[in-house]
Amino acid sequence: MELDTREPRVTHEDGDLVHRALGACPPRRSVLRRARRGVTIALVGAVLLSSGCARYLEDNKAREVSRAVPDSYGGAYTGAATTADAQRQWDQFFSDPFLQALIREALDNNQELNIRLQEIIIAQNEIAARKGEYLPRLDAGVGVGVEKVGQRTSQGASDMADGVPEHLPYFGFGLSAAWEIDIWKKLRNAAKSADYRYRATIEARNFIITQIVAEIAEAYYELLALDNQIEVLDRNIGIQQDALEIVKLKKEAARATELGVQRFQAEVTKNQGRRFELLQQRVEAENRINFLVGRFPQRVARDPAKFMDTEPAPVNMGLPSQLLDNRPDVRQASYELEASKLDVKVAKARFYPSLSLEAGVGYESFNVVHLLDTPESLLYNVAGNLTAPLLNRAAIKADYRAANAMQIQAVFNFERTLLLAFTEVVNYLRMVENLAAQFERQTVQVETLEQATETSNILYRSARADYMEVLMTRRDSLEAEMELIETRKQQMQARVGIYRALGGGWRREPAA
Repeated sequence: MELDTREPRVTHEDGDLVHRALGACPPRRSVLRRARRGVTIALVGAVLLSSGCARYLEDNKAREVSRAVPDSYGGAYTGAATTADAQRQWDQFFSDPFLQALIREALDNNQELNIRLQEIIIAQNEIAARKGEYLPRLDAGVGVGVEKVGQRTSQGASDMADGVPEHLPYFGFGLSAAWEIDIWKKLRNAAKSADYRYRATIEARNFIITQIVAEIAEAYYELLALDNQIEVLDRNIGIQQDALEIVKLKKEAARATELGVQRFQAEVTKNQGRRFELLQQRVEAENRINFLVGRFPQRVARDPAKFMDTEPAPVNMGLPSQLLDNRPDVRQASYELEASKLDVKVAKARFYPSLSLEAGVGYESFNVVHLLDTPESLLYNVAGNLTAPLLNRAAIKADYRAANAMQIQAVFNFERTLLLAFTEVVNYLRMVENLAAQFERQTVQVETLEQATETSNILYRSARADYMEVLMTRRDSLEAEMELIETRKQQMQARVGIYRALGGGWRREPAA
């Protein structure tokens, strides 16, 4: 059979070519004129639809966020328009070289930070995906197949009359393009929302950095305090053992009783047991630091000798309004709030008509020999589509209400985060003030009890005081020393806490 007798079949199947091989709509006349008319109809319909979107929210209307904070933190500190210490890098805030080395190693190896880094990469890829949605799409396709139409159809009867084979092969390839014109900025707003969430993930990682820096510093000061407490306890155990020997000698000389020996022995034993408790706490403090640093348990390098002589340096608070720039969690909540606002616009745009342009070009033939014949096997099309949801819009309404609720949720989350930040600063500020006064008075208490201990020893040797007075005075002196060390630890940790509450610790020197 002659090839030209099958050409009408190819012409008759042009629409199938576009659908199968190119994935585009069949050619239409006056596409541009009808597209312009469709845009006009879309604009009118959008105005009508936008007026009715508010009623879907019922009583759950969106509200504006409040970013207002008090002018000062109150109390003795009134604030000043100066740069807060929170804007200083951690290696400038902490002067201990051993602590600096631990923090530096943690920022490189901490697993939580590495997890957050992957979340940033995921969010960054989400931006690229969203941006790609409002760019034109170009696809290539190749198709090979065979078809048979029913003989009792008009097409089948026509094929039989023209002598077309019952099993007709086809070969085709081509390019197809599609572009959704972003009239209502639905796609661009979705990309901007992804960008805000990407920034929020960066701030979330910065907040984790702040937390890790603070946790390492707090654990480090706890470790130094435990070293000093163990040293004080060892010294007191030695003194008590000497006192126990004196009581034994006095008993042998009939100047003391067995009860005194037993009480001194019990006191020594109790403090020896307490020492093991402090040793366990030290092991746990070391391993907590090792975990934050991202390494297996090992000894933590440190210098506990100067711990009690180190006076906590004052912290420059700055103004409460600086929390908006310094606290990573506040910045994160702000970015999430902006993203949620755009999500509402994206959900609202789904009510409006969407306009898309589609085009395709390629070759198709029932005989591979004539596949590239031009213009006989050449096919192309261009079309514009305007679609709008009319019925069964329950899913769109639900998404719109959910996006609005999440936007309101983001408003409350921002205000809650800002309130929490301000409250933490005030709490630590008062803690710093109260601990300073407490340490001053405990220092006087320790000095007084040291003198009382010497006095009790002298009186006991001269038989003018019994063993219970010596025992209780020594016990009170030991507890006072231990509490003084604990207060110094709390002072150092409070300084760390206020640095964290102000939003410090996450800044780094920019790379050269």
